[in-house]
Amino acid sequence: MGEAMIQGLLSKKLLSPESITVADPREERQRELQQKHHVRVSADNRQAAKVGKTIVLAVKPQDLGSVLSELKGTLRPEQMVMSIVAGARINLISQQLGHGTVVRVMPNTPAQIGEGISVWTSTPSMSQEQIDQARTILRALGKEVYVKEEKFLDMATAVSGTGPTYVFLVMEAMIDAAVHLGFPRHTAYELVTETIKGSIMFAMKSGNHPAELRNMVTSPGGTSAEALYQLEKGSLRTVLSKAIWAAYERSRSLGEENENWHPRE
Repeated sequence: MGEAMIQGLLSKKLLSPESITVADPREERQRELQQKHHVRVSADNRQAAKVGKTIVLAVKPQDLGSVLSELKGTLRPEQMVMSIVAGARINLISQQLGHGTVVRVMPNTPAQIGEGISVWTSTPSMSQEQIDQARTILRALGKEVYVKEEKFLDMATAVSGTGPTYVFLVMEAMIDAAVHLGFPRHTAYELVTETIKGSIMFAMKSGNHPAELRNMVTSPGGTSAEALYQLEKGSLRTVLSKAIWAAYERSRSLGEENENWHPRE
C-alpha cells in the first residue's frame, strides 16, 4: 500500500520522484523501488524521516512498535505523521513518537490503480494546511472520507479495507462455477469481471437501493429467483455479516496488541 501511494502521487504529478524517500531494511526492495519509481531510498528510518514533510508509516502491525521506538525524538513539530497500519491507534503513535500531529488512515487495495477509498481521522492539532495536505495525498489513491471519531477506523477496516477480499472471493467462486458449467477459464473470467463491473456502475448511476435493483432483475419463477433462493438458503447474508464482524474484532484486537507494546529500557 505504501508503494500504491507513491504510484498515485507520481502519476498525478503531485510530487517529483526526488522528493520521496523510502526506507526499507531490504536492499533488494530498495533497488526495486529506486529502479521502478526513481525515488530516493534508505535503510535508515531516522535518516529518511529527517528529510520528509510527511512521514508515512506503512509497516506490518507487529513491526510498528520497533519503528516508533526508532523514530522517537527524530521528528520536527511541523511534520505530519500518516499511519496506514491496521489497528494502530492515534494515541499510541502520538505517545510513542512524542509527536502531536498524526493522521490514521484505512485505505484499500484498489488504491493501487487510483480507485480506492480511504477513511481517515487525525489529532486535533492538525493545521488547515496539513489537513489539505492529507486530503491531497489520499485523493491520489481515489476517494477519501474524513471521520471525527477514531472508532470508525476499525469499522472501515472491516468494510472497505478488507472489503475487496470478499469481492475477490465471490469473483473466484463465480468463475469456478462458470468453468464447471463448461466455459473456458478465460471466458469465465471475462464474463464474471464485466458483470460485476457493470453491475456496480449501474448501481452507482441509478442511485437506487440494492434491494430495488435486485427486484428489477428478479422475475417470479425465473432463473434469478431460483438462484437467490439457493443463496438465501445458504445464509449468504449471515456469512458476510459474520465475516465483516470478525474483521472488525480483529482490527480492534490488533490495536490492543499494539497498545500493550512497550519499548525496551
